[in-house]
Parts: sequence; structure tokens; C-alpha cells
Amino acid sequence: MAVATFDAVVATPREGKFNKNAARRVRVAGKIPAVVYGAGQDAIAVTVDPKIITKILHSESGHNTIFDLNIEGGAGTKAMIVDWQHEPIKGKLLHIDLKRIAMDKAMRVSVPVQLIGVPTGVKNQGGILDHILREVEIECLPGDIPSHIDVDVTGLELHGAIHISDLPHSGSIKYLGEETATVAHVTVIKEEAPAEAAEAAPTEPEVAKKGKTETAEAPAKK
Repeated sequence: MAVATFDAVVATPREGKFNKNAARRVRVAGKIPAVVYGAGQDAIAVTVDPKIITKILHSESGHNTIFDLNIEGGAGTKAMIVDWQHEPIKGKLLHIDLKRIAMDKAMRVSVPVQLIGVPTGVKNQGGILDHILREVEIECLPGDIPSHIDVDVTGLELHGAIHISDLPHSGSIKYLGEETATVAHVTVIKEEAPAEAAEAAPTEPEVAKKGKTETAEAPAKK
């Protein structure tokens, strides 16, 4: 499940102007700016500790992790990271969006698909495994969000395919994609066809003529 055992994330409300200079001062102080919204409540500008946010993003459940969010001066809530921005060169977090989560209401999330095993079509028939759909969108209660969905591909033969309909189904989650959508398949290695030699008609080589060619008639004698 995506509900993890992280310490509660503490958020401090921000006051004053919300511009680039203010955000820079927040980061210099060792925090990152964030916005909390959702659950029918007003959005709040806050600051949070980037270390625990990074820890959550790098966990097994990643951005689908649901954690306790305590806003100073307000009531605690369950929350999820729904968007984040990184510094392009050093990769440091610059800003995050947090969404309040109602644990009794279904929500839509995308979860990764993990392929387990080596297909017989690869091992014994010389094919290659092509993982097409690496994430699937599902709908379920927050407490039922899986960190990933595993599918065993060891029995997949050459030209065989795994579709969304072949993924593990249960009463707790609903797949939102087309049941016929291909998740992975075993295909042959495409070989480039050799270029056909052009059959040009033989041509006789031109013979270069030596000397000058006279084109004008000799002037008549007077």
C-alpha cells in the first residue's frame, strides 16, 4: 500500500509577498516553498523541509505516498505530493504542490507496472521484450493505492502480449485504460533488409578526342 510510515510533514504558513525573491529567501533558509490545496478548503502557501519531501519521492511508493501533514496553527490532514519542480542542473527541489486527501473518497492515480521474470520467447525463441505501458491509471480509495503492479511474463512466447486485461484485478482497484491496451509483448529483432544492387544498363565509355576541332571554314583566297 502507498500509506507509508514517514514522520509527519510539518508545514509553516508563509506570509508577505510570494515572488521569486521571497522564494529564494525560503530556500536560502533551508526550506522550500509549497502550496497546500484540495478537500474543498482554501489553498495555503507554506514552507516545508526538502529532506523529508525528497525521502518521500524516492520511496517505493514515490509521489503516490500518502502521509500526515501538520500545518502549524491548523488541523492535521492526510496529503500527497502532486507536483514538484527541480533545479535543472543540481536537481534540488524548488517548489512542491501538496493535495489534501480524503481517505474515504476514491481518487485517480497512475502507478508503475513491473514485469517479473524472463519470457520464454526471449530465453528460448530469440525474441526481445518490449515494455510499452510502464504506468497504468487506476481508481481506488487512497488506502488501497499500490506502490506498483507486478505481472509475471515468464510464460510469454514469441509474438505473445500482455494487456491491461491480463493485469492482476481485484475489487479494490479499477483500471481506467482500455482493457485491450498492450502493456508488453515479445517481438522479433528487426533486421534491416540489404540494399538491392541497382541494375544499371552498361554504358560505353566516352572516347576523348585529342586536338582541336575545326568548326569554321577556311577564309576564301582573294
